[in-house]
Amino acid sequence: MNLVADRRGLWIAIASFALWGVMPLYWHLLKSVPSLQIVAHRIVWSTLLVAAWLCWKVGRHWLREVLAQPRKAAMLALSGVLIAFNWGLYIWAVNAGHVLEGSLGYFIGPLVSVMLGVLFLGERLRAVQWVAIALAFAGVLWLTLRYGQPPLIALGLAVSFAIYGLVRKLVAVEAVTGLGVENVYLFLPALGLMLWGESHGQGGFFGEWGLGTDLLLVIAGALTALPLIGFAYAVRRVSLTAIGLLQYLAPSLQFLIGVWVLREPFDDTRAIGFAIIWLGLIVFVGEGMLRSRRLAAAAQAA
Repeated sequence: MNLVADRRGLWIAIASFALWGVMPLYWHLLKSVPSLQIVAHRIVWSTLLVAAWLCWKVGRHWLREVLAQPRKAAMLALSGVLIAFNWGLYIWAVNAGHVLEGSLGYFIGPLVSVMLGVLFLGERLRAVQWVAIALAFAGVLWLTLRYGQPPLIALGLAVSFAIYGLVRKLVAVEAVTGLGVENVYLFLPALGLMLWGESHGQGGFFGEWGLGTDLLLVIAGALTALPLIGFAYAVRRVSLTAIGLLQYLAPSLQFLIGVWVLREPFDDTRAIGFAIIWLGLIVFVGEGMLRSRRLAAAAQAA
């Protein structure tokens, strides 16, 4: 069975997930900048870029059409807050030396999304999927017992992004348009935070960081928007099975960067916890692939 409907879409999907995967290196370049200021710049420049792209692509009515529907507008406001929290927590984690725990959050995120589907959407899990969930829970429990506290950063990233995904699933709006509306809600608070930072000596453009850091902060907006736009393009042209496998490229790269580039400690205790969670992911992904092949074979036979 050919899992890829469009070769170009496949490469764009790979590029998007790879860009997300190497982002810790970019945020590490900005470690001298307070995390909230990085998030503020990320939102402001991303808003300008995405709004300009949407105005060029679909016209200036894109925002008005969504805001005219109160339920959609309210849910996108909520999803905007969730994704801003997720961005802020991840940037802080990277610059505080917690890249490995951040990658763990994005490894277990899909399994948290599955559980939210069970709790809020009435979805049912097959027995093997329950085994995968149990293994992930066992891995988190192991890390909690060995270190005396749960991996709060990983759980915060996983839960916030999973709830964000649930909200976006419930809102019938195109992916990039939704991102644009979310950014519009966040734009004024982010701009206010930027101006506050400038006036208190913590800003980028009139602070002590230099032109290079200023440019990195501006480019951060593009690095926020481009992989999301690429993902929105690819998901329409690539099978969900392929997307499901490719989504683990990002946390895998983040993990490798944390261990081999940033030299974060990775002792036996952490290795065991990660291994248990990875086993759960292998079970989950493997079961999904086998089921897809069986369904495809049955469809061809019919």
